[in-house]
Amino acid sequence: MKKILSLFLLVWLVAFSLLYVTKTIESSEGYGGDNTVTIYNWGDYIDPALIKKFEKETGLKVIYQTFDSNEAMMTKIAQGGTTFDVAVPSEYAISKMKEEGLLLPIDHAKIPNLRYIDERFLNLSFDPGNQYSIPYFWGTVGIVYNRALLGGKEITSWNDLWDPAFKNEILLVDGAREIIGMALNSLHYSLNDTNKTHLQQAKQKLDALTPNVKAIVGDEIKMLLANEEAAIGIVWSGDAAEIMWENERLDYVIPKEGTNLWFDNMVIPKTAKNIEGAHQFINFMLDPKNAAQNAEYVGYSTPNKKALEYLPKEIVEDERFYPSEQLANKLEVYENLGKSMLAYYNELFLQFKMHRK
Repeated sequence: MKKILSLFLLVWLVAFSLLYVTKTIESSEGYGGDNTVTIYNWGDYIDPALIKKFEKETGLKVIYQTFDSNEAMMTKIAQGGTTFDVAVPSEYAISKMKEEGLLLPIDHAKIPNLRYIDERFLNLSFDPGNQYSIPYFWGTVGIVYNRALLGGKEITSWNDLWDPAFKNEILLVDGAREIIGMALNSLHYSLNDTNKTHLQQAKQKLDALTPNVKAIVGDEIKMLLANEEAAIGIVWSGDAAEIMWENERLDYVIPKEGTNLWFDNMVIPKTAKNIEGAHQFINFMLDPKNAAQNAEYVGYSTPNKKALEYLPKEIVEDERFYPSEQLANKLEVYENLGKSMLAYYNELFLQFKMHRK
């Protein structure tokens, strides 16, 4: 009997130990609970001081994980092995996530700070009524350039990039929508164009740009431009702000033909374990003072109208990052093109990269 009892106790201790180890691993890898909020965000895309402030105010522990592309984020959420309470996808990804049933509806009654979001950034085509998403940051795709390295030349247009004087001076961000979209805009087509004749024209125009392209790169584009390894770069506006802070000889322009107006948004994935905590976090980030602090840290434009009152005047009056209404009317949001057309964009971009070789 003693042996049976001892064996039972041993089994119980082993089971308890395994449970403890499992919970510890889950906590560290994004398996949340009532006392944690697991956030899945882009790298360096929140002021760490705000995470500590949220934890202090709510008593909840934040588990923070990062991704480097919308596609990687969607794949991980779709697999369902890791749970996240809040994620921050871009607008076109939200359309896909809605289609695939990866999102939970947001209870606006639990987000009173939603009233501070500028109405221009609400009820957009990718999420009518903001049923599933709340704006986090917004910005544009444009051109960073070093006038000193270009002999004083000024850039105002996408078409300026084809100037033979810019041979081997341009860095392109490694993104099919951004670069195919740039070529489409230069031809005065929509960056959501699905006409294959137009898309082939865009590809041919990109091929003609090849002599001017130094490299197609990822995050290192910021360092390369700041260190003057190239004179011109196609970047997102927030990255432009960071690069210009590092090197004052650089400038950023939104091309006159128009460009992409993008949004990153807070959503609640379907596998969320702490839905109440997710609402608390979203509402906390929409507090105007918190939103202003976050915008100043990250360098991207805030959709929080009230937060603008807490930002330095030189930031909110800078039309490179808060464009005028006239210029804003030329900006387009990426639409969900569907799997087939998105694959076609990716194939054209791959062909362009191969053409360079």
